[in-house]
Amino acid sequence: MSLHILLAEDDQHLQAQIVSQLSQFGHQVETADDGLAALAIIVQRAFDVVILDWMMPTADGMAVLRQMRGSGMNVPVLMLTALGQVFDKVEGFDAGADDYVVKPVDPLELNARLNALVRARRVNDQPADTISAGDIVISPARVRAWRNDRSLNLSQTEFKLLLELVRNAGSVVTRPMLIEKIWGHDFVPATNIVEAHIRHLRVKLTEHGDDPISTQRGVGYFLRA
Repeated sequence: MSLHILLAEDDQHLQAQIVSQLSQFGHQVETADDGLAALAIIVQRAFDVVILDWMMPTADGMAVLRQMRGSGMNVPVLMLTALGQVFDKVEGFDAGADDYVVKPVDPLELNARLNALVRARRVNDQPADTISAGDIVISPARVRAWRNDRSLNLSQTEFKLLLELVRNAGSVVTRPMLIEKIWGHDFVPATNIVEAHIRHLRVKLTEHGDDPISTQRGVGYFLRA
């Protein structure tokens, strides 16, 4: 299972070590050096799982975790710490952590735990939270999308575009409709902004299958259901 992972760890040596180890298992790992940087990344992109170091500058792992859960984010979170006391573990679980690993971390164990967290979360996710078209599944509430069970790393605009195409799968969505839905009724595009974002969206969708978006020249786009 290939995962999109955010690793928040301020120890540069350990960060590089974990990234190298997880990359060998086929995972894509993004990094943050402190808590505020982690929060800034989390609100912009979707991840399969997040690894939070307990002790970080600007905002520690607990603060980041509480902010995530308070915002309704239910992405699996594994806490990474050198502390290891029972009290710390209980506090982490009470705040919404899904698992807890004490440094130094064995890469095989870390990989197994991450895969188990993602599998458990997928099983427990409520199907009513998602809509789908073919092999594309999208969760408007969680602002997440998947294709062939692989998480899509979309910008906010790309996510909104895909959401409109999925909601209208099999039917043409015109360019003016997309502009109104995504940029607003009063927005006047000075460039081919829709075409540019559709092109970027196509690149990410075709990482996990054929291009599902068809162009009706001069009219708009539709997603093959």
